[in-house]
Amino acid sequence: MGKKVKKEVEPPPKDVFDPLSIESKKAATVVLMLNSPEEEVLAKACDAIYKFASKGDENKVTLLGLGAVEPLFKLVSHEDPLVRRNATMVFGIMASNNDVRKLLRELDVTNSVIARLAPEEDIVVHEFASLCLAHMAVEYTSKVQIFEQGGLEPLIRLLSSPDPDVKKNSVECIYHLVQDFQSRAAVRELNAIPALLELLKSEYPVVQLLALKTFGVISNDRETRIILRENQGLDHLFKILETKEFNDLHVEALAVVANCLEDVDTMQLIQQTGGLKKLLSFAEMSTIPDIQKNAAKAITKAAYDPENRRILHEEEIEKCLVTLLGTDNDGAKAAASQAISAMCESLASKDAFGIQGIPQLVQLLSSENEEVKEGAAIALANLTTASPSNASAVAEAEGIEPLINVLSAKRDGTIANAATVLTNMATQEPLRFSIQSRGVMNAIVEPLQSTNSLVQSKAALTVAALGCDADARTELRNAGGLEPLVKLLHSKNDEVRRNACWAVMVCASDELTAVELCRLGALDILEEINLSTGRKNNFSEGALDKLLDNNLSQKYSQMGYLSSSNIITDGFYDYGQVKPGVKLLSLEELNLQELNDHRAIILVNAKLPDVSFSAEDKSQDRYDGRTTSSSSSIRKSSKERARFVADKMGGPIERDKLHEFSWELHISEIEFELKCNVVPIGKIKKGTFYHRALLFKVIADRIGIGCSLVRGEYGRAWNEVKLVDDSPQGITGLLLPPQVYILDLMYQPGCLMKQGSAEADHYQHI
Repeated sequence: MGKKVKKEVEPPPKDVFDPLSIESKKAATVVLMLNSPEEEVLAKACDAIYKFASKGDENKVTLLGLGAVEPLFKLVSHEDPLVRRNATMVFGIMASNNDVRKLLRELDVTNSVIARLAPEEDIVVHEFASLCLAHMAVEYTSKVQIFEQGGLEPLIRLLSSPDPDVKKNSVECIYHLVQDFQSRAAVRELNAIPALLELLKSEYPVVQLLALKTFGVISNDRETRIILRENQGLDHLFKILETKEFNDLHVEALAVVANCLEDVDTMQLIQQTGGLKKLLSFAEMSTIPDIQKNAAKAITKAAYDPENRRILHEEEIEKCLVTLLGTDNDGAKAAASQAISAMCESLASKDAFGIQGIPQLVQLLSSENEEVKEGAAIALANLTTASPSNASAVAEAEGIEPLINVLSAKRDGTIANAATVLTNMATQEPLRFSIQSRGVMNAIVEPLQSTNSLVQSKAALTVAALGCDADARTELRNAGGLEPLVKLLHSKNDEVRRNACWAVMVCASDELTAVELCRLGALDILEEINLSTGRKNNFSEGALDKLLDNNLSQKYSQMGYLSSSNIITDGFYDYGQVKPGVKLLSLEELNLQELNDHRAIILVNAKLPDVSFSAEDKSQDRYDGRTTSSSSSIRKSSKERARFVADKMGGPIERDKLHEFSWELHISEIEFELKCNVVPIGKIKKGTFYHRALLFKVIADRIGIGCSLVRGEYGRAWNEVKLVDDSPQGITGLLLPPQVYILDLMYQPGCLMKQGSAEADHYQHI
């Protein structure tokens, strides 16, 4: 054999770079590598960045500052699977940072990330792409982008992934998306409910919890509840509730059950299968406050339907709710109170709660927790509405003082409902007196000044209910409550304005209060309201009439008329006609004015002279609100009074010599003597039509003769009396309708002129 010759090794090509292993300790260097054309370099750079970003939020911010997000965005769609996977992993972990998400939204990355959910992608890509979307779906703008770019369908498909992390991320993203109603509808259409129900069987509590939270949102829609029921969703929920190991899921499961109970079909199904008894027992026996609270909320939702209330009453729901009132948890107490309020629509439940629950609710009014206090007030308001027995039960439970105390509570709902309870109780006279004796009118002033229209309305209604007694009106007046009440007449809220008118009508039942209301401007406001067809209400006209009827000076000055039922008492003064909108000054203010040449104000404020009247006159009974004596006796009595008035005021005057009757000079002399524009009627010795008519009305009112006072023009005024003519001969017992007569006090004192006759017309007008 020949000698072997050593084979020479061929040198490497001159244009090939020898492989170089780089070890970098700078994140900036690795970020630069993201722009490399080599797939292996890109994959390793993404892997290094993923590990760096996973260590904390500060590192994510550092990478953001180094400009890593933009090149990573390009790599998410890279053709190399490994590069694409590693870049997606970085996106998934980086998206937890708010600043990173902001940039991702600006770059509009959702479409590229959704593409990574495709079935052919690696399961790790699914995990981190769904994680990125779950982080982004927290913001509304991203929710819209994910939905509009078709992200919901692949996310629902991934609910069946064999990887628990993919399931967790997908259901979390769906949970965020269904906060919007469009996504909720799409979830139904894409048949996601069976897949979500399967997640309830997961061995991972976080997956179960997210599925329950998603159901808690989508089950607000009736269509979803029907699908849930058809897919035996209630069985899944009750299995969770019956498993003690799942107690951390019970609160969310109850929230879904609460929504389902709104449907009567579901309620009936749960009752038939014994689930309702289990639910109520579960609520009573649980030691977890949030479970008790959610159980009460479930009952509240269900109780809005009449048939559901019937079913709940059959299951003795009242005992359960009263038990929850006695728990140590404020949230459960408040929720139980709300449930009682809802159940009160059922009369049977209302009666049952009256026996069992009112004492406990009264105690809750003194709670330091504002939510509990409000819940108790709402429940008591509904319990006492149209239920005198429950109103009495509140008083027996010593509830009046706590109710008055919460009129100064922090929450408007508490105040409004406490006022409602007091109003409901005030329909019974003994309870009304008891409420009034505890200073309620002082306490109601603050609610009257509230800026909340519901509080204003209920407070005004309380005043209307309690102001029918003089002491209560005095208390309200002294407490400064009339001013805020009058301000409520200006309200643009129809109910507030209506109740304020009602309260004013009630409060105007005595002269002092009526005068004060007029001083505060109530009269002008009511006149304005009554001129508006849109603002006028059932009580505005009544309030105006009542106000004037108890402030006759104002009424006569403004309307020029006092009826037979308007009884003039001391303190009345005739100011003369006032124009609409002109405020009538009080007597005190008028007395302080300097003497002027205006018309004298005629004051009624003196004891009448002792006049001798016959026994027949004194024993007259009232008729038509005034008298029932025979026509002849009334005529006789009227003539005597007319002559008396005429004699006191200068005697009869001949028609053609009326201009010679110098009554103006006489009145001026009295004014000068008194140094005052206010002239007591008893000092007038020469009086004309309006002086005499006023004096006759004063006397007639004091001895019981029905008489009205009418102001005419140019100083004219007259009295009208209603008389019943005697029955025609041969017809006994026939009661003819009364006719109106004008009484002559000037020319032929005592002469009665039939209204509408030529002589009456001549007397009334110049």
